[in-house]
Amino acid sequence: MALELANIYLENAYNARHPSIALVLCHETEASLYHAKKAARGTKNQAVIDGIATAYMDLGKLLETHKHGTEAQAIYKKGGKLG
Repeated sequence: MALELANIYLENAYNARHPSIALVLCHETEASLYHAKKAARGTKNQAVIDGIATAYMDLGKLLETHKHGTEAQAIYKKGGKLG
């Protein structure tokens, strides 16, 4: 459920017209991904793990688009540890 919420936040961040709103939605995405990752700990469900990793990568790309390169690199690392 947290992964689903993260993807909703991420989609809305991509569609946000104002950069400040997109950034808030990015932070909400990151919080939801944290909870998704915590819930998936110890799971053998590769589809869930891949979904979380993909969402982290998408979030990193979005942060780069909004000129938040340092944050994007941290997000990429989090996603890379899963994938």
